[in-house]
Amino acid sequence: IQQSIATPSLLSQIIMCKYQFGLPLYRQETLFADIGIELSRQTMSSWMLRCAQLLSPLYQRLKETLLSQAVIHGDETPLNVINADKATSYMWLYCCGDDKPSKGTNIVLFDYHNSRAAHCVVDFLDGYQGYMHVDGYKAYEQTKATLVACLAHIRRKFIEAKGNNKKTVKADVALNLIGKLYGIEQAIKDKPADEKFTVRQQKAKPIVDELYQWLLKHKDKIPPKMALGKAITYAINQFEKFRRYLDDCRLSIDNNRAERAIKPFVIGRKNWLFSNTSKGAHASAVLYSLVETAKANDLVVHDYISTCLQHLANQPDN
Repeated sequence: IQQSIATPSLLSQIIMCKYQFGLPLYRQETLFADIGIELSRQTMSSWMLRCAQLLSPLYQRLKETLLSQAVIHGDETPLNVINADKATSYMWLYCCGDDKPSKGTNIVLFDYHNSRAAHCVVDFLDGYQGYMHVDGYKAYEQTKATLVACLAHIRRKFIEAKGNNKKTVKADVALNLIGKLYGIEQAIKDKPADEKFTVRQQKAKPIVDELYQWLLKHKDKIPPKMALGKAITYAINQFEKFRRYLDDCRLSIDNNRAERAIKPFVIGRKNWLFSNTSKGAHASAVLYSLVETAKANDLVVHDYISTCLQHLANQPDN
């Protein structure tokens, strides 16, 4: 950053500490002071805004690549922004590939909005028509993507219905069938695509059909306001989208990829609690995206960010 002491290495260190390890800027200010460096959180905050601005073209290129993939994942989580128009804002997440190095394209992108409305995801996807793994949130249905529901969310509802009951209850029937489906996925996770498809059709499909028939059998027998009734209703509503995973070996049985990708942000939020401004939240979205994408590709975050910033510093128009 011109006319400042901010080198690519220093900026990368601050970004890494906050966005990889969840260390708020006020704590970094204290750490710098302990070693005799006077560096205010306000200065570091302005640097983060500038870094996000400089790195935005890279973010946009990653977005283009993500939206060219056949399969993506989506999720969202609340974010408290002090000087925003609304009390609760949201950080939306989109990702593809795996959360560890793989043959596929591993990208994690965050997108800040002061809303959870459907237009947020519709605008980001920009007409994307591939597969998208999601939870049951209605906003995703407004997109042009082919939605794939999450078995982990369905399972969670039945776990809640079972509660602390040690005895075998009706929810256990659904949980046992779901457990068998996960067992099949574990057995074929490293198998070739054609073998994975065959096993799903021969072994998983009959279990999926059995689970659906059980849901239909009990949907009118269990009061809809009971926890089990709510679990059954949720599962039935999601079932058509869930069973799509059987017919395409590129699809996952759940949306845990997105849940794992968003977890570092959720953990970091417990430390820094909020963003002061919408501008800062947008900057955080860009910087979190680059950090998590670097991690997903087994890159050293500090070195990756530093290299990107050094490259920008060497550009004649920078």
